[in-house]
Amino acid sequence: MPHELPPNGDLTYRIIGLAMRVHSRLGPGLLESVYHHCLCHELSRADIPFNQQVRLPIHYDNIEIESGYRADIVVRGEVILELKAVELVSPLHEAQLLTYMRLSSCRVGLLINFNTVSLTDGIRRRVL
Repeated sequence: MPHELPPNGDLTYRIIGLAMRVHSRLGPGLLESVYHHCLCHELSRADIPFNQQVRLPIHYDNIEIESGYRADIVVRGEVILELKAVELVSPLHEAQLLTYMRLSSCRVGLLINFNTVSLTDGIRRRVL
């Protein structure tokens, strides 16, 4: 029997828990692509639907512009995950997440920087 997935708040809580599992096993200092692959593996194991490298077209003056922008991971069509493995999360990284959220139908986003000693210091949750 399939289990019901929780609403957004609980969903982001579950995603953060999976990200913490990845971080606790790997630690900081690896490439973003490694964390991306492992988090996708954890989402799959938890039976949480997601898509990777989701195209984010830009609509301008009633035309669609193929921009090449992609969201790292979109969970259940509701939550954008923007993954980083950087020394410091800058205001530009947070602005990027908000822009990606506006370009998509997602109103919730998580910016997760795996390059921290404690992952709780590397997580930002945003809601539009």
